[in-house]
Amino acid sequence: MKKILTIIFMLSLAAVSCTKVDENVYDKYQSDEFYATPAGADNALATVYGKIAGTWGSNYAGRDNCWYDLNTFVADDQVIPHRNTGDWQLDFAQLYTHTYQPSLGLISNTWNWLYSSIYSANLAVAQLTSANADPSKIAEAKVLRAWFYYLLMDDFGDVPFYTDNNTDVSKIAQTKRATIYNFIVSELKANVDLLSETRGGAYYGRFNKWAGYMFLAKVYLNAGVYIGTPAWAEALAACDKVASGGFTLHAGSANAASPLGYSYFELFGDVCPDDETIMALYLKENVVSGNIYGIRSLNSANGMALIGYNGWNGTIIMNQFYSKFNTNDIRRNQFLVGQQAKGNTTYNPTVSSLISPGAAPNDGIRDVKFFPAAPVDASGASNDFPIYRYADLLLMQAECNVRLGNASAALPFINKVRERAGLTDLTSVTLDNIYDERGFELVFEGHRRQDMIRFGHFEDARELVTSAIPTTHRLFPIPISALNANPNLKQNPGY
Repeated sequence: MKKILTIIFMLSLAAVSCTKVDENVYDKYQSDEFYATPAGADNALATVYGKIAGTWGSNYAGRDNCWYDLNTFVADDQVIPHRNTGDWQLDFAQLYTHTYQPSLGLISNTWNWLYSSIYSANLAVAQLTSANADPSKIAEAKVLRAWFYYLLMDDFGDVPFYTDNNTDVSKIAQTKRATIYNFIVSELKANVDLLSETRGGAYYGRFNKWAGYMFLAKVYLNAGVYIGTPAWAEALAACDKVASGGFTLHAGSANAASPLGYSYFELFGDVCPDDETIMALYLKENVVSGNIYGIRSLNSANGMALIGYNGWNGTIIMNQFYSKFNTNDIRRNQFLVGQQAKGNTTYNPTVSSLISPGAAPNDGIRDVKFFPAAPVDASGASNDFPIYRYADLLLMQAECNVRLGNASAALPFINKVRERAGLTDLTSVTLDNIYDERGFELVFEGHRRQDMIRFGHFEDARELVTSAIPTTHRLFPIPISALNANPNLKQNPGY
């Protein structure tokens, strides 16, 4: 992934540095010849992968004001409150309290980013197909395109759909969510087995066969939400394919060298360990976006004392969510609550207000699961982001077995995750156990909204939310800018 991103960087430098254009051209690559080469194919794919990291307001995760924030803050575990000192805009708290409107900037950012990414993926598919490139590279481009459509229909439901960039997108009608679901499944079934089986190395941060099957398992896992018909057996079969890739849980043992005390937290550091990581997002501050999540949570003084830079005093974990953690759970070490040894700071777990007048400066539990990894500065850090990992897979296998009526088969999967966390084994397992365990294990990793919807908890009462959350909010609204640009679009119900 580093090599691919370097290609983009070098080509960009070449583009801006060539000013003398009147030289005779004695040799050149035809585009089909270029994209047929390994370097050319990787260049086409690099443009698409570069969209995932993106930048502010245009990315999957790492930076803010796009997909991660939109999907995270509508759930029940974390939020950025408006502060009674005037800090932080209301957008994030409005997502948590479900008082947002279709004009919210994060909604249009996410919509625009996804369609920009789909355009790039369409282009890559066309370039590689026209060049008769290596089938594995064409398959990788198609899987990437399917992944962006998956994120889009997961968030917005019925959306405009196209696979040919020679299309007037302002005239495309919405395609039913079920149709897009079927397209995604079809594309994955046709292409996943063509992907490389290589783990790590050149395929760190790319869709290999195992990441492709993990993606397919996620689609099947949520089939009941997308098309009204569950696909638990299909999801379990896809999970079994991933499991055959030889992944294991990373060590969870005590580790004095870790800033959070356990080797477990290496999963969220500079490089995600490939024993457990199925697919990661490569981030490097001041090179490829950057990971803001630890810095955004710390306050100024505590951040300066811990990492040498002021924190942003933003994201907090709600006390209702935090209080569910067992005191023996090593994963509690990611949370900072109460008096802190560094920075003369006390984080108050009780938050009285999110919007008006807002929270006091030190209100709220902080989360440093992504403890800022070097290189780091005041604008971000270099922690990579785990998109998919083996612990998630184990909990998916447990869930599928319970939903298929085989709870006893689910026990070994959930207990492996619990054992690493320092917890005792369960002797029986329910969907509620799995739902809670997914919250404990995957907090801050962008899965909570989808889990809450699938388990039927999205509309549950939550801390500091006094009004009922409407079922229509399982989908985000179509952004106003998109409605204005395309008269064929219809707003989602409830907005």
